[in-house]
Amino acid sequence: MKVTRVQILARGLTNRCPNCGEHTLFQPGSLFKVNKECPHCGFGIERGNDEGFFLGSMSLNYGVTCVFFLLPVALLWYFKVLGDTPAAILAAIGALLVPVLLYRSTRSWFLMNYYLVLPHHLPANGGTGRAGEDNNL
Repeated sequence: MKVTRVQILARGLTNRCPNCGEHTLFQPGSLFKVNKECPHCGFGIERGNDEGFFLGSMSLNYGVTCVFFLLPVALLWYFKVLGDTPAAILAAIGALLVPVLLYRSTRSWFLMNYYLVLPHHLPANGGTGRAGEDNNL
């Protein structure tokens, strides 16, 4: 079963396993605990020592928070739409709350971005599912 880039995109946007499409990225009943592997297909979701996967999703989360929340608050403050105190309170609350709300999505989005570029790394497409282990570029 080949997984197309359109399927990878759809699965990433809906927090599904990029390999099989099941809702198995996160452990049931937990908002933040990522499964080490997909219980349905065995795909390795948590990368262990590959820090890039954790740091990549964290960077994506930070960028989305800054561009889509903190930048508009700063612009509203700069153009005097918001006063100093409301802007500071809104920015502080948003800087803490928005990354928490986006955690699950950005973990899924980063996996999606990786496999959009390298779909042959997915086990369903003949790869091992591990970064750097597939040499058939």
